[in-house]
Amino acid sequence: MKLLVATRNRHKLQEIRSVFSLPGLELIGIDALPDAPEVVEDGDTFEANAVKKATALADVTGLWTMADDSGLAVDVLGGAPGVRSARYAGEESSDTANNRKLLEALDGVVDRKACFPCVIALAGPGQPVRTVAGLCHGRITDALRGDNGFGYDPLFVPDGYERTFGEMDPDLKNRISHRGVALREAQGQWGELLTGR
Repeated sequence: MKLLVATRNRHKLQEIRSVFSLPGLELIGIDALPDAPEVVEDGDTFEANAVKKATALADVTGLWTMADDSGLAVDVLGGAPGVRSARYAGEESSDTANNRKLLEALDGVVDRKACFPCVIALAGPGQPVRTVAGLCHGRITDALRGDNGFGYDPLFVPDGYERTFGEMDPDLKNRISHRGVALREAQGQWGELLTGR
């Protein structure tokens, strides 16, 4: 069975595939479906965006669809960049521009506590939407560190560790990250549903 993962981000798809694995289930990204529409993420919460993407794409494609929305929430910035994490420095912004803007916003700030929330939604044709969530607390560094991962990974040090996600081995990151936590919860809750076992 094919499960559509509502992302065009190949790094995210690779990360999801490395954690969410069920017998007989093939995970495909949106790029595998050239006619799939672009879903605008205009919700006020991570859950709203995840649910919107999953339901819209399931309705159009007829496939079971899993969508996640996640971002970075910095305490001293009132939870920003939040749902606008990918567009923090502007609609067409890059990871580099977003990271630069975050470092500028935190210049001279001592309290650098932050967290990564993630919500994953699962939608199937004619089925109720299901959601799970994951959270990872940590802090923001004062400079980019590491070349692994994507997004804000080179700036985020999870609680209990000294390395950023960008410096970590991907397997370790996937064990402790917000998305990793949510994906393991999703696999536990939805495994039988998706494999028919």
